[in-house]
Amino acid sequence: MSATIPQKGLGPGMPVMPTQQQQVQGHMASGLGPAQPGMAPQNTLREISPVYLCRIGQETVQDIVTRTMEIFQITRLTQLPNGVTQSQAAYQDRFGKLQEHLRQLALLFRKLRLLYERCVEMTTDLQESPTELVPYVGEETAPVRVEPCSPAVIQERQEVLEKVRQKNQEMKVLMDQMRNLLWDVNAMLTMRK
Repeated sequence: MSATIPQKGLGPGMPVMPTQQQQVQGHMASGLGPAQPGMAPQNTLREISPVYLCRIGQETVQDIVTRTMEIFQITRLTQLPNGVTQSQAAYQDRFGKLQEHLRQLALLFRKLRLLYERCVEMTTDLQESPTELVPYVGEETAPVRVEPCSPAVIQERQEVLEKVRQKNQEMKVLMDQMRNLLWDVNAMLTMRK
């Protein structure tokens, strides 16, 4: 959390939205007591619940996805050098935006990693060992006895399967007829032109 994210405004004269780090610091200052200017960000994180950290992590993931989509948008709009000279200013502008997005993306990943490590550290007593998560470890399950079906049920099953086969065959014939009809219609349309 040592790196801050620059604030993004919507344009000149538009209000600047607070970043997630400012929201966390504002939450700690208003809800959990006065924030001390000399206190490190790691100390203030200890006062926040793991649920709130997970929420911040979710917002960080959303920011990562948004930044990644913006990077793809920039690269999609970039024209390949096919002999046409592009203005150097437009190239530099796109390159600068791309570099800034990549730098911010790296910061967001670092922030997400710090949030993850902090959540794991705070919830170590809640985690279960892997052996408790795997069902039936070391236990033998009793085999289930399957009784054979009655002849009437077997006969009914065979009749249903035969009806399904007949319907499938009829549908195949209809699909072949429709395909041939479409080929004929397309052929007539091309002959018209």
